[in-house]
Amino acid sequence: MAEGTLSRSCLNIWLILCLFPRTCVSNPSKPNFLLILADDLGIGDVGCYGNDTIRTPNIDGLAKDGVRFTQHIAAAAVCTPSRAAFLTGRYPIRSGMASSTQRQVLFWNGCSGGLPPNETTFARILHQQGYSTALVGKWHLGVNCKSRHDHCHHPLNHGFDYFYGMPFTLLNECQGTDDPELAKSLQDTYWLYTQMIILAELTLLIGKLTNLFSVKWKIIICLAICGLLYFISWFSSYGFTKYWNCILMRNHDITEQPMNLEKTTSNMLKEAVSFIERNKNRPFLLFVSLLHVHTPLITTEKFQGRSRHGLYGDNVEEMDWMVGRLLDVIDKEGLKNTTFIYFASDHGGSLESHRGNAQFGGWNGIYKGGKGMAGWEGGIRVPGIVRWPGVLPAGTVIHDLTSLMDIFPTVVHLAGGEVPQDRVIDGRTLLPLLRGTVQRSGHEFMFHYCGVFLHAVRWHQKDSGTIWKAHYATPVFQPEASGACFGRGICPCFGDGVTHHDPPLLFDLSQDPSEANPLSAETEPLFDSITRRIGKAVEEHRKTLTPVPQQLSPYNNIWKPWLQPCCGTFPFCWCDEENNKADGIL
Repeated sequence: MAEGTLSRSCLNIWLILCLFPRTCVSNPSKPNFLLILADDLGIGDVGCYGNDTIRTPNIDGLAKDGVRFTQHIAAAAVCTPSRAAFLTGRYPIRSGMASSTQRQVLFWNGCSGGLPPNETTFARILHQQGYSTALVGKWHLGVNCKSRHDHCHHPLNHGFDYFYGMPFTLLNECQGTDDPELAKSLQDTYWLYTQMIILAELTLLIGKLTNLFSVKWKIIICLAICGLLYFISWFSSYGFTKYWNCILMRNHDITEQPMNLEKTTSNMLKEAVSFIERNKNRPFLLFVSLLHVHTPLITTEKFQGRSRHGLYGDNVEEMDWMVGRLLDVIDKEGLKNTTFIYFASDHGGSLESHRGNAQFGGWNGIYKGGKGMAGWEGGIRVPGIVRWPGVLPAGTVIHDLTSLMDIFPTVVHLAGGEVPQDRVIDGRTLLPLLRGTVQRSGHEFMFHYCGVFLHAVRWHQKDSGTIWKAHYATPVFQPEASGACFGRGICPCFGDGVTHHDPPLLFDLSQDPSEANPLSAETEPLFDSITRRIGKAVEEHRKTLTPVPQQLSPYNNIWKPWLQPCCGTFPFCWCDEENNKADGIL
């Protein structure tokens, strides 16, 4: 009798607890995931990383209640390869998402390059584990391969159940400013290639018709098609970029072409909040890939003029407010203790971005360099914050070496999945470091690529704790002492815009995080042994690389009309399905 009464009492207590969702905690070993990735945010733009003039109370609150990384490293200093590495846990060079040309990112929605379908993202593994998965915001990892509707690179083909956002990235052209961002870097190149191909085509045609030499008609036709593609791409860069690249999609459907920038922030936030509310009773992964703080710095009127750092500061503060709104809905739905929240930036802030005399890029704190500079710390050291109340200790600061690629194995393990064994995974699980069971991460060496070119390597010497960094190539700044490539718009990865170093420039990041004082054999007794050990690590690393198709090759990165996403009858692409849907969110 007593046992029955006790059982009923326990059952009643359990039922009472579960009537109040804030006190009914699900299995903490399989949390929800809210991953927030800012675009072009500098590590020095955030209050908890030392900025005392831009207000970021919500991001600072995340750090106060969670864990903050001080040496969190992006796998690349530009968007496309960095995001590929984040989703797959692998260096971009392994998936073909590293460029051998000066075009380091995808340049068109209508190109054939993108994240290969055979790559495994953490979203795909979590989907297999029963998670509801969504991406809201920026993708920039390709759309189609062979036809306008194959969607081989699309988020829904990489494990996401739901997608709402830009398949591309924000550009100045999206706003229609007088300072085009994409066109100016493409027009001269496309016109040069067009002229070269036309000259070659005429030479072959004359030779064929006059029997001066033998050449197959197939070659002449293929060359003519290539020339036509370059000509069309050159022509499209004059005013058509807004219609081809600045679009919004919901799953496979285009909802705005071109985008209505006035409501983009509201639309994105509404979609993210709605996803959380719809999936609050089941495990979910929500990747919020913010359009902030990329140029042209789309900022709602509510936040314009609020900061002390012009439009860029306004945009950062609006981004922080968006993070706060996401945290509010997590709290409101009783999900705070069951949600693993991560915040970071895809790479460092852009130093060259400006409009007139106004700086439109971020601040990278004490670190040299910025966006596009894969070796210097300012291009790859980013904010990184994790919060999971009740599981991870609040107010913790971790100075050890970590990477955006580490999110892949960390999320997979927490969700109960398995990391793929058929490929090299470069990320290391953060769980032992986050829980304090170890003091050192799983990274001994980290390789810093600019496209396919290895620019620098860091070595975390386990026995001494020293962090050495060797630079094999560094960009040539324009002007020389400016610390950036203002003359080019972004620093190149190779060619006459790069200085090669043999022996490499060596820095002790433990003592010189600003990379101001390169060491030499005269100033560092262990110089030769350190550079030899790093060189050996490079050799061992290169043995793990296998040839893969280059997704950013000139052919894959050129605009192809038959691949262009279009919500009408091509080329008359225009629609606005989102009108009036976002009212009331702001």
